[in-house]
Amino acid sequence: MKPRRSVLYMPGANARAMTKAKDLPCDCIIFDLEDAVAPDTKAGARGQIVQAVTDGGYGYRELIVRANGLDTPWGADDVEAVARLAVDALLFPKIERVEQVEEIIQAVDGAGGGEKAIWLMIETPAGILDLRAFAGSSDRVQALVLGTSDLVKELRAEHTEGRGNLGYALQRCVLVARSLDLDILDGVHLDFRNLDTFRSACIDAKAMGFDGKTLIHPSQIEIANEVFGIGADDLGHARAVLSVWRDAQAGGKGVAVLNGQLVENLHAAEAARVIAYAEALEGR
Repeated sequence: MKPRRSVLYMPGANARAMTKAKDLPCDCIIFDLEDAVAPDTKAGARGQIVQAVTDGGYGYRELIVRANGLDTPWGADDVEAVARLAVDALLFPKIERVEQVEEIIQAVDGAGGGEKAIWLMIETPAGILDLRAFAGSSDRVQALVLGTSDLVKELRAEHTEGRGNLGYALQRCVLVARSLDLDILDGVHLDFRNLDTFRSACIDAKAMGFDGKTLIHPSQIEIANEVFGIGADDLGHARAVLSVWRDAQAGGKGVAVLNGQLVENLHAAEAARVIAYAEALEGR
Protein backbone atom coordinates (compact mmCIF):
# COMPACT_ATOMS: atom_id res chain seq x y z
CA MET A 1 0.00 0.00 0.00
CA LYS A 2 1.39 3.39 -1.06
CA PRO A 3 -0.24 6.51 0.38
CA ARG A 4 -0.80 9.08 -2.37
CA ARG A 5 -2.52 11.85 -0.45
CA SER A 6 -0.44 14.69 -1.84
CA VAL A 7 1.04 14.48 -5.34
CA LEU A 8 3.00 17.59 -6.24
CA TYR A 9 3.75 18.64 -9.81
CA MET A 10 7.31 19.92 -10.09
CA PRO A 11 8.33 21.72 -13.33
CA GLY A 12 11.41 20.11 -14.80
CA ALA A 13 12.66 23.51 -15.89
CA ASN A 14 12.99 24.66 -12.27
CA ALA A 15 16.09 22.94 -10.86
CA ARG A 16 15.96 24.95 -7.62
CA ALA A 17 12.38 23.86 -6.91
CA MET A 18 13.25 20.22 -7.59
CA THR A 19 16.01 20.44 -5.01
CA LYS A 20 13.68 22.03 -2.45
CA ALA A 21 11.16 19.24 -3.02
CA LYS A 22 13.49 16.87 -1.17
CA ASP A 23 12.33 18.45 2.08
CA LEU A 24 8.61 18.74 1.32
CA PRO A 25 6.21 16.38 3.14
CA CYS A 26 4.35 15.31 -0.01
CA ASP A 27 3.78 11.63 -0.76
CA CYS A 28 4.67 11.83 -4.46
CA ILE A 29 6.49 14.18 -6.80
CA ILE A 30 5.63 14.40 -10.48
CA PHE A 31 8.59 15.81 -12.38
CA ASP A 32 6.80 17.53 -15.23
CA LEU A 33 7.98 17.76 -18.82
CA GLU A 34 4.58 18.54 -20.29
CA ASP A 35 2.25 21.46 -19.50
CA ALA A 36 4.54 23.18 -16.99
CA VAL A 37 7.46 23.40 -19.45
CA ALA A 38 7.62 25.73 -22.46
CA PRO A 39 8.56 24.15 -25.81
CA ASP A 40 11.95 25.89 -26.02
CA THR A 41 12.97 24.67 -22.54
CA LYS A 42 11.85 21.05 -22.78
CA ALA A 43 15.28 19.65 -23.69
CA GLY A 44 16.93 21.47 -20.79
CA ALA A 45 14.16 20.40 -18.40
CA ARG A 46 14.63 16.80 -19.48
CA GLY A 47 18.31 16.95 -18.57
CA GLN A 48 17.58 18.57 -15.21
CA ILE A 49 15.08 15.87 -14.29
CA VAL A 50 17.58 13.16 -15.17
CA GLN A 51 20.17 14.89 -12.98
CA ALA A 52 17.76 15.42 -10.07
CA VAL A 53 16.63 11.78 -10.03
CA THR A 54 20.20 10.53 -10.44
CA ASP A 55 21.39 12.68 -7.54
CA GLY A 56 18.58 11.26 -5.37
CA GLY A 57 17.82 12.37 -1.84
CA TYR A 58 14.00 12.23 -2.13
CA GLY A 59 13.57 9.69 0.64
CA TYR A 60 10.20 7.97 0.93
CA ARG A 61 8.54 10.03 -1.80
CA GLU A 62 7.32 8.24 -4.89
CA LEU A 63 8.90 9.78 -7.98
CA ILE A 64 6.95 10.05 -11.21
CA VAL A 65 7.91 11.67 -14.51
CA ARG A 66 5.17 13.16 -16.68
CA ALA A 67 6.35 12.85 -20.27
CA ASN A 68 4.96 14.61 -23.27
CA GLY A 69 2.60 12.59 -25.41
CA LEU A 70 4.17 10.28 -27.95
CA ASP A 71 2.31 12.19 -30.66
CA THR A 72 4.31 15.34 -29.88
CA PRO A 73 7.83 16.29 -31.04
CA TRP A 74 9.19 15.65 -27.52
CA GLY A 75 7.51 12.45 -26.32
CA ALA A 76 9.91 9.89 -27.79
CA ASP A 77 12.97 11.78 -26.49
CA ASP A 78 11.35 12.04 -23.05
CA VAL A 79 10.82 8.30 -22.86
CA GLU A 80 14.31 7.54 -24.09
CA ALA A 81 15.79 9.84 -21.43
CA VAL A 82 13.75 8.78 -18.39
CA ALA A 83 12.66 5.16 -18.94
CA ARG A 84 15.73 3.76 -17.17
CA LEU A 85 15.69 6.24 -14.28
CA ALA A 86 15.00 5.07 -10.74
CA VAL A 87 11.46 6.45 -10.75
CA ASP A 88 8.32 4.63 -9.68
CA ALA A 89 6.24 5.32 -12.77
CA LEU A 90 5.88 7.34 -15.94
CA LEU A 91 2.78 9.48 -16.45
CA PHE A 92 1.35 10.17 -19.90
CA PRO A 93 -1.21 12.85 -20.87
CA LYS A 94 -4.52 12.79 -22.72
CA ILE A 95 -5.02 9.04 -22.95
CA GLU A 96 -8.15 7.97 -24.81
CA ARG A 97 -7.51 4.63 -26.53
CA VAL A 98 -6.12 1.15 -25.93
CA GLU A 99 -3.69 1.74 -28.79
CA GLN A 100 -2.09 4.63 -26.93
CA VAL A 101 -1.44 2.43 -23.90
CA GLU A 102 0.06 -0.26 -26.11
CA GLU A 103 2.29 2.29 -27.84
CA ILE A 104 3.44 3.71 -24.50
CA ILE A 105 4.39 0.31 -23.11
CA GLN A 106 6.22 -0.58 -26.30
CA ALA A 107 8.15 2.71 -26.20
CA VAL A 108 9.03 2.41 -22.50
CA ASP A 109 10.18 -1.19 -22.86
CA GLY A 110 12.12 -0.33 -26.00
CA ALA A 111 13.94 2.38 -24.08
CA GLY A 112 14.96 -0.06 -21.36
CA GLY A 113 12.15 0.67 -18.93
CA GLY A 114 11.49 -2.97 -18.20
CA GLU A 115 8.30 -3.45 -16.22
CA LYS A 116 8.04 0.17 -15.09
CA ALA A 117 4.55 1.18 -14.00
CA ILE A 118 2.44 3.51 -16.11
CA TRP A 119 0.11 6.24 -14.87
CA LEU A 120 -2.51 7.67 -17.21
CA MET A 121 -3.97 11.17 -17.35
CA ILE A 122 -7.69 11.39 -18.03
CA GLU A 123 -8.57 14.82 -19.35
CA THR A 124 -10.86 14.54 -22.38
CA PRO A 125 -14.47 13.46 -22.97
CA ALA A 126 -13.32 10.44 -25.00
CA GLY A 127 -10.91 9.48 -22.25
CA ILE A 128 -13.68 9.44 -19.67
CA LEU A 129 -16.24 7.64 -21.82
CA ASP A 130 -13.81 4.89 -22.90
CA LEU A 131 -11.81 4.76 -19.67
CA ARG A 132 -12.48 1.18 -18.62
CA ALA A 133 -11.37 -0.22 -21.98
CA PHE A 134 -7.89 1.27 -21.96
CA ALA A 135 -7.26 1.58 -18.22
CA GLY A 136 -7.87 -2.14 -17.89
CA SER A 137 -5.89 -3.11 -20.98
CA SER A 138 -2.60 -3.76 -19.15
CA ASP A 139 -1.52 -4.66 -15.64
CA ARG A 140 1.26 -2.08 -16.07
CA VAL A 141 -1.34 0.65 -15.54
CA GLN A 142 -1.12 1.52 -11.85
CA ALA A 143 -2.94 4.82 -11.34
CA LEU A 144 -5.26 7.31 -13.01
CA VAL A 145 -4.79 11.07 -12.76
CA LEU A 146 -7.56 13.53 -13.54
CA GLY A 147 -6.65 16.52 -15.69
CA THR A 148 -9.63 18.65 -14.76
CA SER A 149 -8.30 21.89 -16.24
CA ASP A 150 -8.07 20.38 -19.71
CA LEU A 151 -11.36 18.59 -19.19
CA VAL A 152 -13.18 21.85 -18.45
CA LYS A 153 -11.73 23.33 -21.63
CA GLU A 154 -12.68 20.30 -23.73
CA LEU A 155 -16.24 20.37 -22.37
CA ARG A 156 -16.55 24.14 -23.05
CA ALA A 157 -17.55 24.29 -19.41
CA GLU A 158 -16.58 26.67 -16.61
CA HIS A 159 -14.54 26.33 -13.44
CA THR A 160 -16.96 26.42 -10.50
CA GLU A 161 -16.13 26.26 -6.82
CA GLY A 162 -18.21 23.18 -6.09
CA ARG A 163 -17.48 21.44 -9.41
CA GLY A 164 -21.02 20.12 -9.58
CA ASN A 165 -20.83 20.47 -13.34
CA LEU A 166 -18.08 17.82 -13.39
CA GLY A 167 -19.84 15.43 -11.02
CA TYR A 168 -20.68 12.75 -13.58
CA ALA A 169 -17.21 12.78 -15.12
CA LEU A 170 -15.41 12.60 -11.78
CA GLN A 171 -17.61 9.88 -10.35
CA ARG A 172 -17.40 7.76 -13.49
CA CYS A 173 -13.61 7.85 -13.25
CA VAL A 174 -13.71 6.79 -9.60
CA LEU A 175 -16.09 3.94 -10.45
CA VAL A 176 -13.79 2.68 -13.18
CA ALA A 177 -10.71 2.98 -10.96
CA ARG A 178 -12.35 0.98 -8.18
CA SER A 179 -13.61 -1.67 -10.61
CA LEU A 180 -10.02 -2.15 -11.81
CA ASP A 181 -8.39 -1.80 -8.38
CA LEU A 182 -6.43 1.27 -9.46
CA ASP A 183 -5.55 4.36 -7.44
CA ILE A 184 -7.11 7.57 -8.71
CA LEU A 185 -5.98 11.15 -8.06
CA ASP A 186 -8.07 14.27 -8.37
CA GLY A 187 -7.03 17.18 -10.58
CA VAL A 188 -5.32 20.35 -9.45
CA HIS A 189 -6.94 23.32 -7.69
CA LEU A 190 -5.94 26.35 -9.73
CA ASP A 191 -6.74 28.99 -7.09
CA PHE A 192 -3.77 27.77 -5.05
CA ARG A 193 -3.64 30.81 -2.76
CA ASN A 194 -7.18 30.17 -1.54
CA LEU A 195 -6.64 27.37 0.94
CA ASP A 196 -10.25 27.45 2.13
CA THR A 197 -11.63 26.51 -1.28
CA PHE A 198 -8.77 24.04 -1.69
CA ARG A 199 -9.74 22.30 1.54
CA SER A 200 -13.36 22.11 0.37
CA ALA A 201 -12.25 20.59 -2.93
CA CYS A 202 -10.18 17.99 -1.06
CA ILE A 203 -13.07 17.11 1.27
CA ASP A 204 -15.43 16.69 -1.69
CA ALA A 205 -12.88 14.59 -3.60
CA LYS A 206 -12.28 12.28 -0.64
CA ALA A 207 -16.02 11.88 -0.12
CA MET A 208 -16.30 10.88 -3.78
CA GLY A 209 -13.62 8.23 -3.38
CA PHE A 210 -10.40 9.77 -4.69
CA ASP A 211 -7.17 8.56 -3.10
CA GLY A 212 -5.44 11.92 -3.16
CA LYS A 213 -5.02 15.27 -4.85
CA THR A 214 -2.55 16.53 -7.43
CA LEU A 215 -1.02 19.83 -6.33
CA ILE A 216 0.60 22.83 -7.96
CA HIS A 217 2.05 24.54 -4.88
CA PRO A 218 3.76 23.34 -1.67
CA SER A 219 1.28 25.34 0.45
CA GLN A 220 -1.37 22.76 -0.48
CA ILE A 221 0.51 19.74 0.87
CA GLU A 222 -0.46 19.98 4.53
CA ILE A 223 -4.18 20.19 3.82
CA ALA A 224 -4.11 17.33 1.32
CA ASN A 225 -2.23 15.14 3.78
CA GLU A 226 -4.72 15.95 6.49
CA VAL A 227 -7.90 15.45 4.47
CA PHE A 228 -6.83 12.31 2.62
CA GLY A 229 -4.94 10.91 5.58
CA ILE A 230 -5.97 8.89 8.62
CA GLY A 231 -6.72 10.90 11.75
CA ALA A 232 -6.17 9.58 15.26
CA ASP A 233 -9.94 9.22 15.78
CA ASP A 234 -10.30 7.31 12.50
CA LEU A 235 -7.48 4.95 13.45
CA GLY A 236 -8.87 4.37 16.91
CA HIS A 237 -12.30 3.59 15.52
CA ALA A 238 -10.84 1.19 12.95
CA ARG A 239 -8.96 -0.71 15.65
CA ALA A 240 -12.10 -0.92 17.76
CA VAL A 241 -14.12 -2.21 14.79
CA LEU A 242 -11.55 -4.88 14.04
CA SER A 243 -11.39 -5.90 17.69
CA VAL A 244 -15.13 -6.43 18.14
CA TRP A 245 -15.32 -8.17 14.78
CA ARG A 246 -12.60 -10.64 15.70
CA ASP A 247 -14.28 -11.27 19.03
CA ALA A 248 -17.55 -11.94 17.23
CA GLN A 249 -15.88 -14.33 14.81
CA ALA A 250 -14.18 -16.15 17.66
CA GLY A 251 -17.61 -16.59 19.24
CA GLY A 252 -19.10 -17.94 16.03
CA LYS A 253 -21.13 -14.81 15.29
CA GLY A 254 -21.54 -13.21 11.87
CA VAL A 255 -22.07 -9.67 13.15
CA ALA A 256 -20.84 -7.51 16.01
CA VAL A 257 -21.94 -4.28 17.69
CA LEU A 258 -19.80 -1.24 18.48
CA ASN A 259 -21.33 1.75 20.25
CA GLY A 260 -24.78 0.67 19.16
CA GLN A 261 -23.78 0.31 15.51
CA LEU A 262 -23.83 -2.95 13.58
CA VAL A 263 -20.42 -4.22 12.42
CA GLU A 264 -20.32 -6.61 9.48
CA ASN A 265 -17.65 -8.07 7.25
CA LEU A 266 -17.50 -4.99 5.01
CA HIS A 267 -16.85 -2.74 8.01
CA ALA A 268 -14.06 -5.02 9.19
CA ALA A 269 -12.49 -5.01 5.72
CA GLU A 270 -12.51 -1.21 5.62
CA ALA A 271 -11.11 -1.03 9.15
CA ALA A 272 -8.26 -3.31 8.10
CA ARG A 273 -7.55 -1.06 5.12
CA VAL A 274 -7.45 2.04 7.33
CA ILE A 275 -5.04 0.37 9.74
CA ALA A 276 -2.78 -0.82 6.91
CA TYR A 277 -2.78 2.70 5.45
CA ALA A 278 -1.80 4.23 8.78
CA GLU A 279 0.95 1.65 9.23
CA ALA A 280 2.27 2.41 5.75
CA LEU A 281 2.59 6.07 6.73
CA GLU A 282 4.21 5.27 10.07
CA GLY A 283 6.68 2.88 8.48
CA ARG A 284 8.24 5.35 6.09
